[in-house]
Amino acid sequence: MIPPTFDYAVPKTLSEAITLLGQNPEAKILAGGHSLIPMMRYRLASPALLIDINRLEGLSYIREDGGWLKIGAMTRESELDESELIHKKYPLLADTARMIADPVVRNLATVGGNLAHADPANDHPATMLAYGAQVVAASPKGNRTIPITDFFKGTFETALAHDEVLTEIQIPANKPRTGGCYLKIERKVGDYATAAVAAQVTLDASGKCSYVGIGLTNVGLVPIKATAAEAALHGKAPTDDAIRAAAGLAAAAADPSADPRGSAEYKRSLVKTLTVRALKQAVARAKG
Repeated sequence: MIPPTFDYAVPKTLSEAITLLGQNPEAKILAGGHSLIPMMRYRLASPALLIDINRLEGLSYIREDGGWLKIGAMTRESELDESELIHKKYPLLADTARMIADPVVRNLATVGGNLAHADPANDHPATMLAYGAQVVAASPKGNRTIPITDFFKGTFETALAHDEVLTEIQIPANKPRTGGCYLKIERKVGDYATAAVAAQVTLDASGKCSYVGIGLTNVGLVPIKATAAEAALHGKAPTDDAIRAAAGLAAAAADPSADPRGSAEYKRSLVKTLTVRALKQAVARAKG
């Protein structure tokens, strides 16, 4: 299908992009375009103006600063996948970047776009929920920080105001004895997940879980943070029984719908199995 007519702008600065957004409530930001353009082709999205921010400088970086891993919103998925820092210290993020679509898509798709599109089938939302991340949004009023738990408001809906641009993702820097894992079941390579689970675990000196983060992909209308499962494992040794109990609570938190990928019951069973495996791998990585 052919999308409706739209205008196209290529701002030279972030402030110019923000001004254009403020002046055009029906505008959309174009980053990698791998989510927005297909929606436009099928007329699921009809922006009056596309604001292409691919030429803006200063929005693509990966660095640690002040206790945070900071990622520019225009950082490509391939840059995450190739980052020595990410592979060395942030295995959950490395797993996630590697599983997104295929190399061609990863060369163009951006981390910020993956989040701002707010598709519950996208991979980064669950990972950021597991990390306890936050995002930075810029507007004419300045910058504000939004906890990722407050960011996703519905399918394709976020807490961003119409004149705000997501500029940075901030992940708490990994503490010692921390590990993570992202596991995904898909029908074929590059497909959306039938179900996926992100797990992040920090162990204290006694071997008990001082931090547990669990995020679920594509088993609800929004990405899901399995808070009951996290609480069940927090403060406990990650024994097989404790992990299985947490996995059961994660499956209970899922709210999947039946579709060609499988029944709701099947997807819920996948969540339980994947949570067990992801937590065990996260713990193994935390132990080194």
